[in-house]
Amino acid sequence: MGKKIVVELPEMMKIPEDEVEKRVKVELAVRLYEKGILSFGQARRLAGVSKWEFIEILAREGKGIHYDEEELENDIKVLEELS
Repeated sequence: MGKKIVVELPEMMKIPEDEVEKRVKVELAVRLYEKGILSFGQARRLAGVSKWEFIEILAREGKGIHYDEEELENDIKVLEELS
């Protein structure tokens, strides 16, 4: 299991308390993916969303998708398993 980080956020944030953790994870995932620190799969898992939901999030943010060798290998593996 991953490490747990505790962060104090300002009271002035206009995010419902029950949405804070999810939104922070999504924001962190997008930024780390954008910087190349996380792969697409790692980032979408951190965000806690499906592949298609993460693609939609990236599109809304105006970010492109980095399609690397790891993603290609994963896609080929899935296709082989399906056939």
